[in-house]
Amino acid sequence: MDLNKKQITFDSLIVQKRDGRKEKFDLNKMIFSLKRSGHIDADDKIVEISYRIFQANEDSMIKSSSIKEIISSVNQTDSEDKFAEKMSEIEEKATNLEYQVNQLRSRNTQIVNENANKDSRVFNTQRDLTAGVLSKVVGLDLLPEKVKKAHLKGQIHYHDLDYHPYSPMTNCCLIDFKQMFENGFQIGNAQVESPKSIQTATAQMAQIIANVASSQYGGTSVNRIDELLEQYAELNYKKHLKTAAEWIEDEEKQKEFAVKQTKKDIYDSMQSLEYEINTLYTSQGQTPFTTLGFGLGTTWYAREIQKSILKVRILGLGKERRTAIFPKLVFTLKDGVNLKPTDPNYDIKQLALECSTKRMYPDVLMYDKIVEFTGSFKAPMGCRSFLQGWQDKNGNEVNEGRMNLGVVTLNLPRIAIESMQSKDRFWELLDERLSILEEALVYRVERVKEALPENAPILYQHGAFGKRLTTNDSVDEVFKNRRATVSMGYIGLYEAGTVFYGPNWETNAIAKQFTVDILKYMKAYADKLAKQYGYHFSIYGTPSESLTDRFCRMDQEFFGMIPDITDKDYYTNSFHYDVRKQPTPFEKLDFEAAYLPYTSGGFINYCEYPNMRQNPKALEAVWDYAYQRVGYLGTNTPIDHCYECGYDGDFKPTERGFQCPQCGNRNPETCDVVKRTCGYLGNPQLRPMVKGRHKEISARKKHMKGSL
Repeated sequence: MDLNKKQITFDSLIVQKRDGRKEKFDLNKMIFSLKRSGHIDADDKIVEISYRIFQANEDSMIKSSSIKEIISSVNQTDSEDKFAEKMSEIEEKATNLEYQVNQLRSRNTQIVNENANKDSRVFNTQRDLTAGVLSKVVGLDLLPEKVKKAHLKGQIHYHDLDYHPYSPMTNCCLIDFKQMFENGFQIGNAQVESPKSIQTATAQMAQIIANVASSQYGGTSVNRIDELLEQYAELNYKKHLKTAAEWIEDEEKQKEFAVKQTKKDIYDSMQSLEYEINTLYTSQGQTPFTTLGFGLGTTWYAREIQKSILKVRILGLGKERRTAIFPKLVFTLKDGVNLKPTDPNYDIKQLALECSTKRMYPDVLMYDKIVEFTGSFKAPMGCRSFLQGWQDKNGNEVNEGRMNLGVVTLNLPRIAIESMQSKDRFWELLDERLSILEEALVYRVERVKEALPENAPILYQHGAFGKRLTTNDSVDEVFKNRRATVSMGYIGLYEAGTVFYGPNWETNAIAKQFTVDILKYMKAYADKLAKQYGYHFSIYGTPSESLTDRFCRMDQEFFGMIPDITDKDYYTNSFHYDVRKQPTPFEKLDFEAAYLPYTSGGFINYCEYPNMRQNPKALEAVWDYAYQRVGYLGTNTPIDHCYECGYDGDFKPTERGFQCPQCGNRNPETCDVVKRTCGYLGNPQLRPMVKGRHKEISARKKHMKGSL
């Protein structure tokens, strides 16, 4: 008797749920419940029990029954009750403040290591973690009941519970620096005027970034920084030219002097900005998660700004010349600007390639594809979250000053596992979970709208979000009419495919189409919500830094070790190719390109390489190949350095941290270890790695040995 072919049917049997709802009996659902609770584990036992249930109920045509009554008809224990007890225990722990504080005090890795760029050893981070524990407990209590239970079960993940919904904060944004610089702004008690030099502009920029980062919980981005700052560099040039005219008679030499001094001013300003961002600490106990987007400016000033950003990053921080984690650098490639040798900024592309081989950044944006996928060109907000094209009432395209209101992520592997290899059941469960996701995201929006402009003056009153609201205005003025985005995240598309087609489905066209259809279906659902609610719901490939571990760990508890799914100890990030395999970068890009049109709210592709410092042309070949295929590409290449023995390359990942393969050093004071955590870089020496992250990086390291 093959249950997957549904040879047993229960069309006449109706089940009454605990809450009084009645629904048609679902054999697969009951089998899953029995297996999850550990009452049965062998397939032949499942067949026997199912057949006995069929015999016990078919003749009597029972129209209403509880799962307890059904199971008791074959003398089985009530598995739903046991699962309910387990969930009650999980909920009790999650909402028990004393328990959670004790977990923090005992340095539970799931709490202290949740964010790769928070050093939990320092006081201000410890204070933020303590506040986060309280916020999570209160936040869970504020969530709609169905959303809360789905989060605790691991069906969905309600992101950033340590901030939201306890506080009605926003997530990430593109700061509107242009109008803040032009019109002035206020931070604290200081009224700040328009900058008169590039040095002042970058100093103000650092202060704005710090203040904005403390008023939200996600990333902040400077969009097109080279074009933004070029007018302030020109002020420097004019000032130097005026000075030169007082001392030098020859006009050409006056210009030479002004150019030389302006170049120095630009470089010093970019270096100061790099150091200021890396020495800032926000109220969240971390360096502001900042992204600089650049590459399109073609004036002399813009070119010098681009070159200085890259040269400063190549040089490194401090006397040891360590790799800077922030700001994240994102360089734009555009045909006619810098893509080809005949383009005016091709030389800067070469500098960007050198920088990427030595410092992993910059990542690259493909101008034409970003426009195709998102509707307009702009940098990501922090890691990978993208705004969608939007125009104001006058028809002007607006990107700066817009924001994201938060993310809730769907556990796709869980849905696939629960479906018991039934495609019909998979789509039913997906609909069910998407409705919970909808409720969660609508709640996020409604909660954020409860903020008052004075709660975050830098955002709402002093220009960071574009419009300057009064105390009587609703903050919804900067959110509504799809000005803000809200993100439907997903994780584990690879594992979802594996449930139905096995671990090597990447070359199976039917399997590939199934996984594409999942994202296509989700995008259609998101588009429907956008029309219904007036905010831009978008599909977001979640940066699953700790979530890759949480979902997999919970599914291990529910389903055990499933080969190639839960036994890896991690789930695959968003739509990415299985990291254990070894495709070439070109094969990987071809495979992943099909998903991008349906995940425009958040995405990044990356490829693995060996040491590329002596072969930047090979990296350029991948960049050029990617230009017509993907929108956003990152580089994974070994750049670790040991200051004790001088080793350069790839440190060995161990459960005790990263270790120099040459001398065994793992001291963070004498190691510079930088890894791509998901869409951004992190220093894993600040914290022990969770089991899943350790295994994933080990798999990626093996892949690096021969990918080009």
